[in-house]
Amino acid sequence: MSLSHHHDEAAFDPLRLGQRSLVVKSVFVLAGTLVLALASQISVPMVPVPITMQTFAVTMIGALYGWRLGAMTILAWLGEALVGFPVLAGGAGGIAPFMGPTAGYLASFPIIGALVGLLAERGWSGDRVVRCFLAHLSANILCLAIGGAWLAALIGAEKGWLLGVAPFILGAVLKSALAAAVLKAVKTYGGKAKLN
Repeated sequence: MSLSHHHDEAAFDPLRLGQRSLVVKSVFVLAGTLVLALASQISVPMVPVPITMQTFAVTMIGALYGWRLGAMTILAWLGEALVGFPVLAGGAGGIAPFMGPTAGYLASFPIIGALVGLLAERGWSGDRVVRCFLAHLSANILCLAIGGAWLAALIGAEKGWLLGVAPFILGAVLKSALAAAVLKAVKTYGGKAKLN
């Protein structure tokens, strides 16, 4: 078996975006920003802090789109937010979310989307459920680390941990497990449906 054949076999590209035209990729970027905006409004009630599906959508875009197009989609969505569209959690938009307590998390999103996309392209997705879970969990933990570090700089390390990291660890685990399950289903059943 050649190395290129092995790479093609390991690559996870269920939407076949690597083969599509620039116009089609642009449509996927726009659709991805819409998915990210909608997911940002979905809140799962948890104690003590509700968890949004924002990071779930970010890592899924990375896995499904690949690291380059995934990061580009996430950056486009953040650009929409920056110019004032209400696409972030709670309908936020404008410059304020990029300057306040959420800035670190927002800065981490293209990084974690690219990380998951890169790992998915190397086979850490689809049928490899444990690796897929670990890819998403590592991205979620990285998001919490970057967001928590920014928060700690604003309000102190202890408060940053208590308010910006600890309450979200369980959510990170649950969202990573959900992502692994969804991507396993995509791999299993996606091959049966043809995307033209």
